[in-house]
Amino acid sequence: MSQPTDRLCRIDIDDSALPPATPEIEQDRRVAVFDLLEDNSFVLPGRDGQEVPAGPYALALAVREKRLVFDIATESGGKVAEFHLSLGPFRQTVKDYFQICTSYFDAVKRLPPAQIEAIDMARRGIHNEGARTLQERLEGKAEVDIDTARRLFTLICALIPG
Repeated sequence: MSQPTDRLCRIDIDDSALPPATPEIEQDRRVAVFDLLEDNSFVLPGRDGQEVPAGPYALALAVREKRLVFDIATESGGKVAEFHLSLGPFRQTVKDYFQICTSYFDAVKRLPPAQIEAIDMARRGIHNEGARTLQERLEGKAEVDIDTARRLFTLICALIPG
């Protein structure tokens, strides 16, 4: 059972090395951060018999040396953990996600609701696939529920060039 401290209280995204995001991607990012801060589950397991400092936690997401970096600190700024994930398992899903998002944004402007809904269902399916991949990659490092994983995947998409 997660405790009120098993959560993220701040999220920083280092996208300084990337080209500016499109307005749609920027909006997705803002919504994901807002939703994450409103409701998330982020549990850090103890390792090698070491106690993990209590949360809530501040998360800094970045891509460094072609790896996705999760830099976790306490609310007051004390370093808790840092882990690096290979971008490889995410690349195809992110590419597919951006393609379907482009189709969705275009469809909203010109297609009837039934076709928009079909594209949106496909978009959600790809988003869920990315969230499950993230949960698998975080295994043993951090435990996140599916909603937290979905929102984090949205932020990861902002860091991986499509």
